[in-house]
Amino acid sequence: MSSTMAIGIDIGGTGIKGAVVDLSTGKLLSARVKLPTPRGGRPADIIETTRALLATVSAEEGAGAVPVGICFPAIVKNGHTMSAANVSDKWIGLAAEKLFEKGLGHPIHFVNDADAAGYAESQFGAARGVDGVVIMTTLGTGIGTALLNDGVLVPNTELGHLQIEGVDYETKAAYSAKERENLSWEKWAGRLQKYYSTVEALFSPDLFIVGGGVSKHHQEFLPLLRLKTPIIPAVHRNNAGILGAAALAVKHGV
Repeated sequence: MSSTMAIGIDIGGTGIKGAVVDLSTGKLLSARVKLPTPRGGRPADIIETTRALLATVSAEEGAGAVPVGICFPAIVKNGHTMSAANVSDKWIGLAAEKLFEKGLGHPIHFVNDADAAGYAESQFGAARGVDGVVIMTTLGTGIGTALLNDGVLVPNTELGHLQIEGVDYETKAAYSAKERENLSWEKWAGRLQKYYSTVEALFSPDLFIVGGGVSKHHQEFLPLLRLKTPIIPAVHRNNAGILGAAALAVKHGV
């Protein structure tokens, strides 16, 4: 068994997806399997769907005994989910890592989804070989963030929840706000400017990376931003969580 191979599973509010990853290249060694997240996002239902997905993915490429990493939309502290985004509130305070291991019959490494995406960029994407402080933001339903220093992940930064102008600013600057309020790229970029300028003032990063599905349209909004820090699109969009979860499972010796 090679430790350059692992399975990554990315659990989201609408879909659960996974694949076998070649950690020497960051490429998928299997088809990416995706199943709908069970309605209501309850723990037992999500674990059962993840078990079915893992069985399918493990059958490919002789990957039955490789490390497994799972990323999830929550603050993850010592294997416990301390928050819940777009899933049931029953996750809050749950010993989720142990529950997954019991339900899957397999040891896993469990991590926040934005942290997994940021780690994927540090290993296989836009932050590879970048020294200093890198902040990745995923612009979607909210703003997920990952903070890396010299490639080392500082987990559970929730910088989408920064209070700017008296509000949790992801409610104004996430891509969902652009869609909900039908904002032009220019109007939305004005809000992003306020957000990134605030983060820049607080952390003096060396690089910003922008992920999330909207990053494929980066040419529409990134050139409108005026920052001291370089800001570039992520390399891995839909597969970032899978890659990062897999890489972290091997790093943590699962």
